[in-house]
Amino acid sequence: MKPEKKASEMTAKELARYIDHSVLKPEFTEEEIRKYVKEGVEYGCVTVCVNPSALDIAAELTHGTETKICVVCDFPFGLSTTESKVMQAEILCKRGDIFELDIVANYGWIRSGKWAEVTAELKAVTDVCHKYGTAVKVIFETDALTVEQVKKACECAIEAGCDFVKTSTGFLTGFESHGATPEIIQVMMDVCRGRIKIKGSGCIRTREHFLKLIDMGIDRMGVGYKSTPVVLGLKTS
Repeated sequence: MKPEKKASEMTAKELARYIDHSVLKPEFTEEEIRKYVKEGVEYGCVTVCVNPSALDIAAELTHGTETKICVVCDFPFGLSTTESKVMQAEILCKRGDIFELDIVANYGWIRSGKWAEVTAELKAVTDVCHKYGTAVKVIFETDALTVEQVKKACECAIEAGCDFVKTSTGFLTGFESHGATPEIIQVMMDVCRGRIKIKGSGCIRTREHFLKLIDMGIDRMGVGYKSTPVVLGLKTS
């Protein structure tokens, strides 16, 4: 949905309400996780996005704040069985403190045209999450897909009842990394037509890029822990 005012006129606090502050590096120590989760809370981001093993830290540091928890599931490849993904989602969501869950779609299935399987798997995960009041964002890894595959995958997510479609994990190898370009976000907006929310992630590192996507009408963005202060205008680089 397009905002009521230009992104360049928004305060840092208003802009932070577009951000899932990403704290996902697998090599992070607990000290580093604490540091970057705290920063996401201090900036006032909508969520801090963490791996499952960091949930207790995130719960401790977000308690009583405006920042909530987004957890990734079957990340970053999305290649577990459907049954395994459902079990992971159940274990995570039944904690009761998970605001949103980002699940990686099986984009090998998307590339293979297995649309019924993609839809069924996303619905199975979404049904479990919604049982606990947790919203679902589905990651397609758009850099590995054609535009037509992205369009069809969006329709699968809509049919499955997901809450957001999302571009990237930020961990793709073997393809050029473009992430949430204005062009692919526009493709997703055109096909989704307000039927599902849109999250851009991957390569959002400049304030100009960040503000442009807000003005286009994006709903949320995943921004890396280093880039959050840059896109908010709190640091120059």
